[in-house]
Formats: sequence, structure tokens, C-alpha cells
Amino acid sequence: MTTLTREEIVRGLAENREAPNGAARNAHAEALAGAAEANGDRPLFREALDNLINAYLYSSESSKMLVPFARLLQEYDKDPGAFGEWDAHSLFWQFKWVASAISDSPGIPLESAVGWLDEMERRYRIAGYSERPVREAELWLAHAIGDDERAERAFRRWLAAERDDMSDCQACELNGQGQYAVVQGDDAEALELWKPVLTGDLVCAEEPHRVLATSLLPLLRLGRADEARSNHVRGYRMARGNESLLPSVGKHIEFCALTGNESRGLEILAEHAAQVTPLANLDDRLAFHGGILVLLRRLEELGHGRSPAVPYEGSPRTVSELYEVLHADCLDIARQFDARNGTTRVSDRFLARVGQEPLVGALPLGVRSAELPRTGTARAAATAASAVSAVSAPVAVAAGFEELVERARGARDLSHPGADALWAEVAVRVEARPEPDPLVLADLADQQALAAARRGDEEAPRLLAAVRDGYRALGRAERAALAELRLASVAAQSGAAPAEIRELLRIALRSAEALDAAEPLRARRIALAELSAIRVESYLRSVEAAGPDDHHQDHHHDGEEEHGHGELAAELTAFISAYEEAAADLVADAEEMLGRVALAQGDPERALPLLAASAARTVAAGRAWQAVDPLVLRAGVLMSLDRPEEAEEAARSGLEHAAEVTDAEAQGVVRLTLADILLRRGGTAQEAAALALAGAHWFDQAGLTADGGAQARLLLARAYAREDRAAEAAEVLQSALPDLLEHGEQQAVSVREFLGDLLRRLNEPRPAAEQYLLAAELTKGWEDPRPQAGLAQSAADTLSDAGLPAEAIAAYERALELHRLTGEAPVAEVRVLRSLAWLGLREEVDATTVEQARGRMDEAAEVLEAALAADPGAPELRSELAQTWHQLAQVLDRHVSTNEEAPEDEAPEDEAPAARLSRAEADALRLEEIELWDRAARAYAELGPDHLRDRFQCLNNAAWTEQERGDAQAGAARVSALIDEARARPEDELPDWLLPSAERLLEQLSAA
Repeated sequence: MTTLTREEIVRGLAENREAPNGAARNAHAEALAGAAEANGDRPLFREALDNLINAYLYSSESSKMLVPFARLLQEYDKDPGAFGEWDAHSLFWQFKWVASAISDSPGIPLESAVGWLDEMERRYRIAGYSERPVREAELWLAHAIGDDERAERAFRRWLAAERDDMSDCQACELNGQGQYAVVQGDDAEALELWKPVLTGDLVCAEEPHRVLATSLLPLLRLGRADEARSNHVRGYRMARGNESLLPSVGKHIEFCALTGNESRGLEILAEHAAQVTPLANLDDRLAFHGGILVLLRRLEELGHGRSPAVPYEGSPRTVSELYEVLHADCLDIARQFDARNGTTRVSDRFLARVGQEPLVGALPLGVRSAELPRTGTARAAATAASAVSAVSAPVAVAAGFEELVERARGARDLSHPGADALWAEVAVRVEARPEPDPLVLADLADQQALAAARRGDEEAPRLLAAVRDGYRALGRAERAALAELRLASVAAQSGAAPAEIRELLRIALRSAEALDAAEPLRARRIALAELSAIRVESYLRSVEAAGPDDHHQDHHHDGEEEHGHGELAAELTAFISAYEEAAADLVADAEEMLGRVALAQGDPERALPLLAASAARTVAAGRAWQAVDPLVLRAGVLMSLDRPEEAEEAARSGLEHAAEVTDAEAQGVVRLTLADILLRRGGTAQEAAALALAGAHWFDQAGLTADGGAQARLLLARAYAREDRAAEAAEVLQSALPDLLEHGEQQAVSVREFLGDLLRRLNEPRPAAEQYLLAAELTKGWEDPRPQAGLAQSAADTLSDAGLPAEAIAAYERALELHRLTGEAPVAEVRVLRSLAWLGLREEVDATTVEQARGRMDEAAEVLEAALAADPGAPELRSELAQTWHQLAQVLDRHVSTNEEAPEDEAPEDEAPAARLSRAEADALRLEEIELWDRAARAYAELGPDHLRDRFQCLNNAAWTEQERGDAQAGAARVSALIDEARARPEDELPDWLLPSAERLLEQLSAA
């Protein structure tokens, strides 16, 4: 092995501190510690040990820190004076980590663990530190060994002890205090303690990451599911991929398993497949793998035991196989803890955790997850859930069979959404009857045939013909006539020849007309046949007008189409007039169709009253569920006409009437519509988010995740962003991104830009820049260069924030080129020029780079002056010009402060004198700075009180620059003049901050 030099070790330690946490960093840290020890440089060896302890801490190998810590403690005992103030503080701070690591290591005897705790207490007392961290460590050790009295005493002493430099941050302390409340059975107290951490008032490197995960089950147990959902979505984003937070990842997986989100849990497990190994830290392994076991057990219960999970120790594993190996390993670890601690507490809690039942049947998360394959068990559960969802016509288990059949027939005759669930229950119960009623069997056959027709099954015509014949044999001609009509509809749906379809329609109408005059349903059957004929005939005319070779053409025969619309409108109008009193629900259907015809003819104003009448008529007829479609359509039309209040009213009415709808797509559409209206008209984002979340769930249930589900998630992300919930918005949007990118180029650009904005808000500049650049790439072929210019500029801004100046400059140059193509965005052009000026100074500030920056600033000023010549009063242009002068002055100030010639006795020996500014050069630049700030301040003064802060900043900079030139009186005079001006203003025009700030500045200038 090559021996490292001291310089190589120092460089290696610097690199290791910046490396990602994990096994690779740990191995490198171990090698550096060994090399430093071999080098014989004791201070370097101590530094390497400290680095190794820190590397272990933030990984799954934290229990390994005991050995390097013991070595470092020996070094301290040999020569305490060799440890500086910070080094000593760091050593005592690490004692806390070691205390936790010892408690979490079952291989360390209890006597040794207690001995280390006593040693920590002794050393803290001698060093003059508070006992607060000692008592916290004692609490968890006492709790682990089942000494609850001692644990409670330690907890009280922990809270009573004084906080000092050795105390954990408040966020971490509240985490521990809340966890103690949970083990005491007080979830509400825990959440109250965690509130400052969960709200972001108290944060640190690992908080609120850990508290967000730990809060999930307490929130669910208290019925606060919305908060739990939010904490999962944003909390998992923080914990994802962080090796030291694997226990938190396990809690997120457990949460998914207990809320009906097993698919999401599997996805999280797959993302951390590499960590599903025998982790060195046994406590972390028990915590992480314990959460995984909750999921695996739940998947087994749902019939997925033979499905693939993730590999373990290099071998692929099914769900059941992984469960067996992890369960055996975790139980062994738990029993190791119990053997050391003298209790069964750890294994009892492990078994209770793994054996948990779901806390929520199905909690929609908003994040897109692939659906689990349907097993027999899962299908049964879904069927049961579907039956329960028929809220409007619940199956009364206690109802007698005859009553159940009557309910089913009544629901069928009303076309009630709950009819299918009722007939499903009839089908189950009829099997137990010794002599089933032939009419009930015919009705069940009718339901089966209708379901086949809805699915488009090839068997549907045969089944419907059998139903027709069966009803005829039973003397139920009115039901047979309905089957005839359905045969015609199925033929039309399957693309049969027009002549065949028309013949079937004629047969259906004749069957309805042939019904006995005393039959109560005769008029309705005739009306239904006529309306069906109108609808189908319109379709047939369009097919025949297109011709046999024209079905898939994009063009339209405008004259023929308009004629077809007019003929259909006339037929519908006649139908409405004829049956207005006799068949309200069919007339409502006709009115909705007529409204759609009006929209196709480009007449939304004519469509609106028709859609409203259709909805009102169905509600009056006791069929409120049929009002949903016309109301949703009406809401969309009203929004297109810029009538948002009426649109919201229509959508809300649609949602209200959707209570009895069992069609998942319809439920998704009405919620998506209302959510969109609320966001577009500035309604409450919270309500819009709830609607979009529910809409996404319904679309998923309908198998439309990639379509309506994607649009609902986009709306959900926008609602979250409006509520300043950027992390949740980004997580939801990223999950739906692959689907949304398939919805056309315009949306792909919009979505990528939105995601870039969110990532930028989350201080993730590199991925944000990637989204902007991908969006810009999509716009390259567009005729209008402005979108690409804006995206290139956003990408440049984020690349600059990410510390990638070369890439940022390239993006700014492209944005500048595009802005100049349009000639319509002087402000954007100027901001790019100023950004380029500053980027040129990032690496080095010398005469050359400053001259280049000055050139950019001058160019910006010329652009603005040219724009002002065309529009002299434009306040934005004048403000940008003032800002350009202001920033040029700052550039010059940077040049002076970086390169001003130092006095001879202070100048570094190795510095080249030619690089420095002479006193005269520096003074000339300062005078120019003052003149620029004065010019900017005058411009801001002309722009009015909205620019007072900008004006004050210019005055402040000019005053201090006067001070640096040795003319303190000139600087003070500027400030005094502003104070006099401010005091002369009416009080209601004077900002609260102005006078105190100006007076404080004057005082500082006088004291300098």
C-alpha cells in the first residue's frame, strides 16, 4: 500500500467531508485515519479520527463510531492541552452520539452501557456542562431495559436541566420528547410537542425529516388523515435516499401499508432496494426492516405473496420469501436486545408493529402509483368496496328477498346508479333459493346482457336476443321491447351496416307501438325508441356523408355537417315538444343533446339554457344523478364565456348531485371541473386541492390514471403551490410527469416550466435548470421565440445559482439572442446583460473582467435609453435604468475593494504590484460610484414612494463611499437631507422603517 503524504491526507480529508454519506465515504475515512496514524502527525491523526466519527454518524454504520471515539478520547486524556476549544467541544458533543450508539448495540453488555453513561456524566460534570444530554441518554437506556420508573425520573431531570452549549438543538430535543410521549400512549401530546418542528419553525440537518415520518401513525390514530398525507408526501421527499434516515424511510413504507397504498410502499421499497441488506447498525436495521415487514405482510394478505419484491443478499425474492428472511433476522435482533436488557420489550414491540391492521381503508395520497395486479383476494376486496360505494341504494342485508328484488327493479326502472349493486346482491341470494322465480332469472339475464353491451362484448347481441325471447315467453312485452331497442344500439356501437341498424330500429319502434294500449310503459317505450332513432340516425347520416373511405380523415364537409346539425336540432326540438309532459327524463336527455348541437354550431349562448333546463328537469323527475353531465358541461361553457361565478355555481350543483353516481370517471370529471374553476378564479386553494386529490383517486379507480388522473394531479400540484406547499406540489407533479408529457407539446412545456419553478423554490437549482432546458428544447421549432427566451433565461438563473458559471453564461447568451430576435422585451434583455456582467466577475475581479462587466452594464443602459426614447414615461424602464446604474456602481466598488493598493507594510510579499489599483485610480472609481448612486437615487425619487428602499440603499452606499474617501461630512450631509425631507412628509406617507434607519445610519457615520 502506498503511503500518503501529509498534504495528500489533508486534501483527502477535505474531499471526504464533502462526499455523499454512505459506505464509500466511510471506507475512505477509515483509510485516511489509518494513513494519518502511520504518518505519526498526532494533530492530523486526531483530525482524521474526528472525520471518521462524523462519517459513521451519518450512515447506516453509526455503531462503528465507538472504536474511533475511544481512540480520540485516549488522545484527549494523554494531552488535553493539544485540543483547542473547538476540538474539545466536538469531542464532548460526540459523547452523546456514542451514548446512543451503545444503547442501540445489543452486543455491548448492559454493564458496559451503564459504565459509558456514568463516564459521560462524570466528564460532563468536570467540564462544567449541563446534565441535560446525560439524562436524555439515561431515559432511553432505562426505557429499553424496562425500568420505567428510572426512565420517568430521567425524563423529568432532562426537562429540568439547564440548556447549554452541549444541548441538542431544540428540534432534535422535541423529537425525543415527542417519541417518549408516544411510547407513553399520548399521541396528542407528542404532536403538540412536535408542532414547532412540523411547521418549520425549528429545523436542523435531520429535522423535520425524522419528525415528519414519526408523526404519521399518531396522526392516523387521532383521525387527522389530511395532515398525515401531507407529512408523508413532503417527509418522504426529504428522507429519500438518505442512508442515515433509513428508519424514517421504513416508517413511510409502514404508513403506506396501513393506508391502502401498498403500491406506493412497494415503489419506495424499490427505490431503497440497495439498502435492504444486513445493515451494520442493528437498531437501524430493526427499524427500517420492521417497516418493510408491515408492507410485506399486508401484501401477503392481499394475495401477492408470490409477486417479486426486491433482491436480498444478491438473490431475487418474492414477497413471501423476503418476509420470511427479514422477519427471522429482525426477530433475532430483537431477542439479542432482550437478552442484554433482561426484558421482552423489544421483541414484543417488534411483533406488535409487524402485526398491525390497516388504520385507514384507502387514503388517497395524490402521488401517482402503479396499480397492483388484481389477485383473487384483491378482486374480492374491490368488489366489496364497489358495492359499498353505491351510496344511494345500499343493500339492506336484513331486507327480505322479495323486498330486495322490488328495490332492484325500482332502481333499474329509474336508471339509478345503484341498480347494479342491488342486482349483484339478488344474484348472490337467488342461488340459495330452491325454486327461483323465472321472472327474477329473466331480470338477472337482462342485467348480464346489459353489462355485456356496455363492455362491447361480442356476445351481447346473442344475450340480448335471449333476454327478449325470455321476456316474451313470460308475457312481459314491455321488457322485450326494451331488449329490441338495445339490440339496435349494440349494432350501432359495433359498426354494423346502416341498413341493418335502421331495420333494427324499426323493429324496436314497432314492438313499442304494438304494446297494449293499457300498458303504463307504452308511451315511454315509444318515446325512448324515437329518441334512440334520432340519436342513431344522426350518427348514420354523418357516416354516410363521410363516405366509405373517409372515416379517418381530419377534414370535415362543413356544409354537410352544418346541414346534419340543423336536421338533428329540428328532430330534437320536435321530440321535446311532443313528450315534454310524458317523459321528463327523456326530454332532459334531448335537451342536453340539443345543447351539445348548439355548441357544435358555435352558439354557446343558445346551449346554456338548454343545459340548465336539462339538469333542472332531471332533478324535478327524481333523477338528480342525471343532472351531473349537463351541469359539468354548462360550467365549462360558462368559464369559456368568462362567467366564473355562474360556472362555479353550476359545477357545485353538479358535485352535489353526483352523490348518487357510481361511475368513477364521472366522479373524477365533476371534481376536476370544480377544482379548475376555483383555481382559475382565485378561489380557495385548499378546497381546490381537496377536489383535485379526490378527482385523481376517482380517475385511478376508472383506469384513467394517465389521462384524467394526470390532469387532476397537475391541478393538485398547482393548488399545493398556491398554498406554499412546494415540496408536496413537486412530489405530486414529478409522479405524474411521464403521463403529462404525453398530452401535447404545449402542456409538456408548461409542466416542465412549472416543475422548474417548484424546484427552484425548494432550492434545488440543478434539477430546476434541467427542467427549464428540456422545456426550452421543446420550443425550438416554435414560430414565436419568446417562450424559448424566457425558459433559457430561467435556466441560466438557476445554473448560476447552482455554481455552474460556464453553463449559465451559455444559457444567458442564448436567451439574449432570442430576446433580441423579438425586439419586444427590453427589460428581460437588460436583466440578462446585468447577469452576464456579474457572472464575469465570479472567478476573478481584475481590470479585464471589470471592463467586460462595465461593457455589459453600458449595453444594458443603452437598451433602456432606446426603449425610453419610444416610451419616455414607462416607470418599469426608468426603474431598470436606475437599477443598472446602481449595479454598475457596485461593480466598480467590488473592483476597488478587491484591488485597491494596500499600504507597503500591509502588502503581501508574494503579490504582483501591477495587479493593484493606485490610490488615485481607486479614488477616481469611488467618485464615479458616488455619481452613479446619486443618479440612480434621483431616478428613484422621481418614481415615487414605492422606490424609497432602493433610493435609501443608493444613499447609504454613496455615504459610506464618501466616508472611505475621507469626506465623512459629505456622507452625513446626504443622510441629514433625507431625514429633513422625511420629517417634512405627512406621517401617513412615511414608512415606519425610514426615519429609524436613516438616523441609525447617521449615527454610524458619525462614529466611524
